[in-house]
Amino acid sequence: MDGANCFNTTIYYHAKSGSVLSKYRKIHLTGDFEPFEDPEATSQLEKRYFKPGDLGWEAFRVPDLLPYSPERGEPIFGMMICNDRRWAESWRVLGVQGVEVVLCGYNTAGFAPEMWGSSKDQDPAEAEKLALFHHRLVMQSNSYTNGCWSVSAARCGKDDGKYGLIGGSGIVDPDGKIVAEAKTEDDEVVVADCDLDRCRPHKERTFDFGRHRRIEHYGRITGQTGVIEPPHLEKAVYERK
Repeated sequence: MDGANCFNTTIYYHAKSGSVLSKYRKIHLTGDFEPFEDPEATSQLEKRYFKPGDLGWEAFRVPDLLPYSPERGEPIFGMMICNDRRWAESWRVLGVQGVEVVLCGYNTAGFAPEMWGSSKDQDPAEAEKLALFHHRLVMQSNSYTNGCWSVSAARCGKDDGKYGLIGGSGIVDPDGKIVAEAKTEDDEVVVADCDLDRCRPHKERTFDFGRHRRIEHYGRITGQTGVIEPPHLEKAVYERK
């Protein structure tokens, strides 16, 4: 909480120094302000209780993880929360800061047709598989396109004994491959050796942002929020056909 405003917040706590190295406030809030009329529906009321984060995505360096090298410096980390992982902007803002490891905690409903805007007739088991596929998709694709490792941790299982949340906690490498993943929705420890030097080929070749990005053509990304479609074709165009 900051004054009268509440934020969905995560921190990076450095145990050796006993200090908070970084704090992030979730920016891409999900759901609605009011609950659905159906009391059995899964309502996501994050917008009711939290304000959008105001700290941006700031990458930060973490000491004591690797032997210090004056050439590369300490490893570069970044954080996001849940729905942020679905938005390419979250990753790219960290990517242009040279992020090497992205940390993301999440809790994602498996079957929530009202919230997803999908059919209530969908099989709950298939809906959960699709939700897990989408989670893996964004973690894998964005790890690859930003040349970084990612670590995601789920709060999963049943809320109130009936609202299912997907698992899928895992570690993804800079090639976009899952190198370790939780097998169940019970408590697990997921570990992997993460060689940060594997980020270099991506950052120095395919995704060398300094050489390949063309920001003069990206104005729409920051200049508008909602969709603005091209104008409809004039009726005369169809009449000529």
